[in-house]
Amino acid sequence: MGHHRAHPTLKLLVTGAAGFICGYLVADLLQAGHEVVGVDNFSKYGPVKRSFDDDPRYRLVEGDAKDAKLLTELAAGCDQVVAGAAMIGGISYFHEFAYDLLAENERICAATFDAAISAHRNGGLQKITVISSSMVFESATVFPTPEGAQLKSPPPSSTYGFQKLATEFFAHGAHEQYGLPFTIVRPFNCVGIGERRALRDHQVMSGNVKLAMSHVVPDLVQKVLKGQDPLHILGDGSQVRHYTYGGDLARGIRLAIESERALNEDFNLSTAQSTTVRELAEVIWRKVHGKDHELHLVSDPPYEHDVQMRVPDVRKAKDVLGFEATTSLEEMLDEVIPWIRDEIKVGRI
Repeated sequence: MGHHRAHPTLKLLVTGAAGFICGYLVADLLQAGHEVVGVDNFSKYGPVKRSFDDDPRYRLVEGDAKDAKLLTELAAGCDQVVAGAAMIGGISYFHEFAYDLLAENERICAATFDAAISAHRNGGLQKITVISSSMVFESATVFPTPEGAQLKSPPPSSTYGFQKLATEFFAHGAHEQYGLPFTIVRPFNCVGIGERRALRDHQVMSGNVKLAMSHVVPDLVQKVLKGQDPLHILGDGSQVRHYTYGGDLARGIRLAIESERALNEDFNLSTAQSTTVRELAEVIWRKVHGKDHELHLVSDPPYEHDVQMRVPDVRKAKDVLGFEATTSLEEMLDEVIPWIRDEIKVGRI
């Protein structure tokens, strides 16, 4: 590894700071020496304790990311804004809140950009970093899917994916009209701890087990830990995903925040490793039951928005940012399985 010059410390406004990916991101930013002002209204999980809550370089403001006035005040003294706040849930959530996801997330997005534009015009705000999503590639037909495919593919079929694509257009529009520099990052299938059942998420039954968030990793872990046998999966299990560790994604986002070469660019942030749902089930099963206990799978009808292939091209992030996701699925599960076991014990999942 070459020696990287130390980055100037930045003061960052991070919306959705108590969220799943942003929890990892804030920890990484603080560790790298940056100062963070977080905004969150705890609407997703209720109040959560984070390891960095008492860090002197961290201030968490309890507030609504749709409050343009609040965000404008907070952004005024910052070097960058990180747009991380959004209503998001598992795949069942996309159906249940098809309209709210669009309307709420548009309001959050507009408020955040209004604040960033204002801070850029009147203060020293350098850029906005937008946390988009692999869901912008929901209708992609080219695999691995490169940056730019979001403009050549049919529009995403879910309101969530469509709204995430809209956040990218907000970035382009604010740059075109107001000269606000941006960086767009697209995390793929984040895996980690800290994702509890959302307050508004439905209890979905899968076989005999109530699902917490219809995100495949925590749900499969939960079902295996609760002794489900045969194990229920959605669809035939041939769906391909790139399960990427939250800590790796946080580092990728931080590199995109810090890098001058990331200005007005977009990046897929993901592991290069493809895994089918069937393979994932197998790995989790072995971790919990050992190798002698045979795995039997049952296919439940898949969800409508369950994309078959989600395979990113990851070369640009490597070439431009020097970013590679290095944590293996095995290592992620070694962190996630004990955490979910504890959450089940205390009745939070």
